[in-house]
Amino acid sequence: MLGHLECFVSSAENGSFSAAGRKLGISSAAVGKNVTKLETIVGVRLFQRNTRKLILTEEGERFLQEVSGGLLSLQCALKGVSSSGGVAAGTLKVSMGTAFGLHFVMPMLPDFLARYPAIVPDWHFDNRKVDLIGEHFDAAIGGGIELAQGMIARELAPAHGVLVASAAYLQRNTAIQQPEQLMNHAGIFIRSPQTGRIRNLPLRNAENEQRAPSMEIKMTVNEPDAAAQAAELGLGIALIAMPNALPYLESGRLVRVLPGWYVDRGSVYLYFPTTKFLPTKTRVFVDYMAEQFRLQKLATRFDAR
Repeated sequence: MLGHLECFVSSAENGSFSAAGRKLGISSAAVGKNVTKLETIVGVRLFQRNTRKLILTEEGERFLQEVSGGLLSLQCALKGVSSSGGVAAGTLKVSMGTAFGLHFVMPMLPDFLARYPAIVPDWHFDNRKVDLIGEHFDAAIGGGIELAQGMIARELAPAHGVLVASAAYLQRNTAIQQPEQLMNHAGIFIRSPQTGRIRNLPLRNAENEQRAPSMEIKMTVNEPDAAAQAAELGLGIALIAMPNALPYLESGRLVRVLPGWYVDRGSVYLYFPTTKFLPTKTRVFVDYMAEQFRLQKLATRFDAR
């Protein structure tokens, strides 16, 4: 019965038996047979079928709403039961920002695997907002991910952006003491991977005054670490998130411009499915990340205030 439900929900989410089959790792014919058996069991037609796509019937729409949450709980329960009698084991699929993952999470890997050698990391370094449930991630670290049913967001640190430049760039250009003076400087901007638009949120200070970072656009990139490297090369001033800026600031390769001003982008969260029936591998990862953020004082180091 669980297989029938999985095929139905995946078919509804993906619009076809073939797409559902690719997601579940079975043939489209097997998906179709499971859905047909489910229709026989419940006694109603769940899909209108044509050659191009599946369309939920009115009864199918209602049934999908009723079973989706329960299916997730059953899947989580089975994962929890199957994780080797409480031993943290299996593939751990996690999404995280590229530079953040490489600079901060990768160095944690040896110690994490020393504690949990039966876990196989499947880590995805990407700056996009993933669909945690739909793409079958065990966890994700980042911000701005929509909280779907059965998902939890655990706050780890503030998500602040700061202005950075090389000491050489600042020495050969006019001093900057107020945000208004930024208009005389070369700006290195980052395009959103989702919209393609330049990220240009307002700066704010301790008094909560706000100013636009109105620099001349000299360069745009789609990767925060590329913006940091461009700033290190003396090409201008970049506005980047603290997790991306911190390795450069702490090593002295970059310095903050207008250190009293920053951009507030909310918080860095650790996303994972509901704690009910949470697999052991996911639970130990969540606890380990919270522990490391505390021990390494990352919340304080990511705070630009």
